[in-house]
Amino acid sequence: MSSDSRTLDSLFSESDAPAAVIADVLIPLALDIAYSYKVPPGLVVEPGDVVHVPLAARETIGVVWETRKGASASNLKAVMSKADATPLSSTLREFVDWVARYTLAPRGLVLRMALRAPEIERNERIAMGVRLVGAPPARLTPARQRVLEILSDGLLRAKRDLCDEAGVSAAVIDGLIDEGTLIPEPMPQAPIAPLPDPDFTTTIFSEAQSKAVGELLNSIRQEQSSTTLLEGVTGSGKTEVYFEAVAETLRKGRQSLILMPEIALTGQFLDRFEKRFGVRPAEWHSGVSGRRREKIFSALASGEAKVIAGARSALFLPYADLGLIIVDEEHETAYKQEDGVHYHARDMAVVRGRLENAPVILASATPSIESRVNAKAGRYTHVKLPERHGGRAMPDIATIDLRVDPPGKGRFLSPRLISEIRETITRGEQTLLYLNRRGYAPLTLCRHCGHRFQCPNCTTWLVEHRFRRALMCHHCGHVERRPETCPSCSAEDSLAACGPGVERLQEEVAEQFPDARALVLSSDMPGGIERLRREIEAVAAGDFNIVIGTQLVAKGHHFPYLSLVGVVDADLGLTSGDPRAAERTFQMLGQVTGRAGRGHTAGRALLQSYDPDHPVIRALVSGDAERFYREETAQREAASMPPFGRLAALIISANDRQPAESYARALARAAEPPPGVMVLGPAEAPIAVIRGRHRFRILVKTDRAVPIQTYLREWLARAPKATGNVRVGIDIDPQSFY
Repeated sequence: MSSDSRTLDSLFSESDAPAAVIADVLIPLALDIAYSYKVPPGLVVEPGDVVHVPLAARETIGVVWETRKGASASNLKAVMSKADATPLSSTLREFVDWVARYTLAPRGLVLRMALRAPEIERNERIAMGVRLVGAPPARLTPARQRVLEILSDGLLRAKRDLCDEAGVSAAVIDGLIDEGTLIPEPMPQAPIAPLPDPDFTTTIFSEAQSKAVGELLNSIRQEQSSTTLLEGVTGSGKTEVYFEAVAETLRKGRQSLILMPEIALTGQFLDRFEKRFGVRPAEWHSGVSGRRREKIFSALASGEAKVIAGARSALFLPYADLGLIIVDEEHETAYKQEDGVHYHARDMAVVRGRLENAPVILASATPSIESRVNAKAGRYTHVKLPERHGGRAMPDIATIDLRVDPPGKGRFLSPRLISEIRETITRGEQTLLYLNRRGYAPLTLCRHCGHRFQCPNCTTWLVEHRFRRALMCHHCGHVERRPETCPSCSAEDSLAACGPGVERLQEEVAEQFPDARALVLSSDMPGGIERLRREIEAVAAGDFNIVIGTQLVAKGHHFPYLSLVGVVDADLGLTSGDPRAAERTFQMLGQVTGRAGRGHTAGRALLQSYDPDHPVIRALVSGDAERFYREETAQREAASMPPFGRLAALIISANDRQPAESYARALARAAEPPPGVMVLGPAEAPIAVIRGRHRFRILVKTDRAVPIQTYLREWLARAPKATGNVRVGIDIDPQSFY
């Protein structure tokens, strides 16, 4: 039996013949071991096959990790059958093992991310359309007449679209169907994996872009794993450059994966892909479901689908011949999975590229310090695009010192920013106001007694969403109606909103610019992904004068009419305890100011700040990114912080504070850190309670050469076992510290 396989007493069965075939099956649960089952005569299974097996008193599915001959399998239960699902390749199984070893997550949990078939909704509703086939009805009303005129071309139309176009209700359509004038037919399904044409169009590149394309094509033609950091200022044409790597991979008949932090919102990216290759890529994100998800899964496994653009979970799909991985906006924190298996998709993409013998391209205007250090050390090839495409200038960035030029009382836009916005509107150009706070206000309190509205499940303040008339927790999702009186002292009209959110900013914009067309772009506004896509397209078309947005507006969008960016609170985030606070603020503000001046007008950005001399603000204003990276990297190295040292966070949580704290202290006493290892804590987490669970944190800091996973395994093995509802979460290379 393999070292990570065992039998369970509850799986014992009747005797079996000697020299039976035994399958070690990994089950997609929080289990780190593969269970052994006998393979019944007549059933042939291979490593990677998805099978049905008994587990205790129920049936489940699992993946055959390996098969072997056994002298006797009399005490083993049998594999029940093979599932109608795509087998996992040896490379994908190796990737699952690698991720589990690195993150210290149970292998079964990692497998669950790669095993999609059992989750499929096979009874997907088929979209229906209608077509004109019969004679006009005996009773021809004006509404019916409009329907018949639209359908007179004989084309099939979706029922909902026809209702909208004709301005009629669904009952009008149903009546015409009942009379035989119209016939319902299934709408044609969008093709799952149309083949992109690498030579559909030819792109004219600048000298710098041509040099970058040459570097990327060289990595493709070498047909071996490599990692390239593609760094280019905002608007430099990074996307068009890495499209040429996709084209070369297509010519070789291999598959490409393009990872994006917010693929569900990137309609502009899909349009650019279609313009270059003639078709859109397959998409993989939370908005893709049902039968289409199953078809994409199968098309990738068969090799039919050649290019897919996906969120981080696309990294675990079953590619037949993966020849290229691109991680767009590689610095984005959205690539870190913060629950379940704590993996970073950027880093795991490099691992999968190595296993698949495929080049990896990391693209960003503001790369992570980790990637920059790897490039400087020669582990990554560094390709730069220092200028914007077409000779366009970078935006001019200046600060507004709020100590000298403050907003009016109860306001958040300074007089200078208001004046600049007014001039921008007069010229027919767009303004973007950036504030990374959702809702109306981050805190609501009673002016009479001081009562503050706090989440009942978390130690966080409830965020007021005035458009919904609700108070919400952005950690656990708790929602409650905003009361008219204080629940503590019953005072009326005493509730005050403290601080700005994007909704409150919209209120101020409406007062200052009553004739302007303003729009809030925020992930929690009603309407979901499709609404956001439509609104982003409307902004790109110039339909709005002022756009008020959170961080999602900084994620690679191209707004050609946008000339002014106003950062309402440039200091936000700089005072947190996150060791990456300066880097993340620099990246976010660099990205959002880079939205300005990408069309035919000059761009400018104004940063409202109470500390305009902060190194991050100075670096943005001066445009000296190299100096910022140099100084920030030196500070990290001096403190032995990543990437010059290693970090791991252990979060101990329980339903009550006392058992969580007691176990955290017991765990710390068993740490026994060797040279090169520092154990800090336990300490109460900055957000002490989330979803009703009390949290304590232990931080482990090691030298770069220390195998941190080995140390953690040994530590946890000698520590007392957690009991009751106490849980220990392990986060290797943590990105958040709340």
